[in-house]
Amino acid sequence: MPSAAALRIEIERTLEHRFPAALTPAPRIAREVAPTGVAAVDALLEGGLPVGAISEVIGPQSSGRTSLTVAFVAKRTEGSQVCAWVDAGDAFDPESAAACGVSLKQLLWVRCRREREATKAKPWTRLDQALRATDLLLQAGGFAAIVLDLGDMEAEHAMRIPLATWFRFRQAADRTRCSLVVLGKTAYAQSGAEAVLESMPFQPEIVGGTVWRGCAFWVGRKRQRFMQFSGVRKPPASTWRADAAWETGRSA
Repeated sequence: MPSAAALRIEIERTLEHRFPAALTPAPRIAREVAPTGVAAVDALLEGGLPVGAISEVIGPQSSGRTSLTVAFVAKRTEGSQVCAWVDAGDAFDPESAAACGVSLKQLLWVRCRREREATKAKPWTRLDQALRATDLLLQAGGFAAIVLDLGDMEAEHAMRIPLATWFRFRQAADRTRCSLVVLGKTAYAQSGAEAVLESMPFQPEIVGGTVWRGCAFWVGRKRQRFMQFSGVRKPPASTWRADAAWETGRSA
């Protein structure tokens, strides 16, 4: 009686004209990544955030999610690449981003806010604008990274985004080799996301009881596909530190 291996080879030879390697799994290919500029996070992700895919950075307010994403955008614009920040809540601070190393000349800031609704913009109106803008930017191409900032959006509204929208975004990001980073209070893209990072506040650094110099954050890897098989077990979480803008300027 032939062995299982011999039987598999015989079946593959019979079907090779119609189904090449019918019973042999395709080799797992490591996905291209882009460094975030934060050594601890890059080590956690084995190089950085995936290129041509969706990544989510989630957590409550003041959890370091925006600081981490700004560091990633700064690293991208450092190499003369163009990025975009789709700001659904109109909360992005360009001065702070510039102080953290972001080249504003290479950053497109999309503010989802109408002048006549300056104080009472409807959540779904701003969310719809953000999704349409993200779709247009992804289809246009030419962006190394696009940030969809839903950090100030209530989870009950963002959870209503159809799964088909995330799949369309994922296909467009893969075609244009763009890193789409979604900021939110919780994960929204579901199976459409390649990597999900959860960020939490850890410990502030205060000097003299009054001067705030920075903060340490906890970051955990909730999901990551296409991980390298190095034989070394990677920790599921790590900590990193962000300096205050005035401390960054003084050290520079």
